[in-house]
Amino acid sequence: MIPLSPNDTFRFSCSENIPCFNECCRDLNQFLTPYDILRLKNRLGISSDIFLDRHTVQHTGPESGLPVVVFKTDDASELKCPFVTPSGCSVYEDRPSSCRTYPLFRVVSRSRETGRMTEQHVLVKEAHCLGFEQGHVQTVREWTENQGIAIYNEINDLLMEIISLKNQFRPGSLDMKSRHIFHIACYDLDAFRTHIFKKGGLDDLDMDADISEAAKNDDTALLRLSLEWLKQTLFKS
Repeated sequence: MIPLSPNDTFRFSCSENIPCFNECCRDLNQFLTPYDILRLKNRLGISSDIFLDRHTVQHTGPESGLPVVVFKTDDASELKCPFVTPSGCSVYEDRPSSCRTYPLFRVVSRSRETGRMTEQHVLVKEAHCLGFEQGHVQTVREWTENQGIAIYNEINDLLMEIISLKNQFRPGSLDMKSRHIFHIACYDLDAFRTHIFKKGGLDDLDMDADISEAAKNDDTALLRLSLEWLKQTLFKS
């Protein structure tokens, strides 16, 4: 694992022409962020609850005490990603952020004193991967731009803020009602839309009117709204 700055360079490329193709899509424990789920369920043209039921399992993070969603895999298929095929990823344009970032690993920390977020990248060289012998040399900044990671990072950082609040104000495991609230706001966006627009879930909360209006038809705006709603509802921030 090699720390890299935004202007440091590395060589990497992946294609079906190299012997290790698809190896990184097996023996999987793939965590999914709220924005990962948004992109994948829209890619498949199904509702968030159906996506979660068909393709994921949920457990409680041992450190955060928060609900965590991971891909559902088949033991008989060597824990392969449910969307990997012999020709590669079947949802490539909407693949999760960790897949986009690979072979980099993004580390984000938040200052308790200032609230400022800082990010670092680490280059992960795994023994099975031959991608480091392929492609052209590029900077970390160029890689993240080319892989379309910016929007994923932006939304993921909003979640990081919530995790920070949780650690500060509600350490330990959440009660059942709070876990359900977190699950709906982060992962089951279609249920959240029904909750706020048909059941008055925004009443008495200080929410931006423009974002609330955009959220009626735009899932990314809805996710931004849901994370702000979660802060105000669960952590009174």
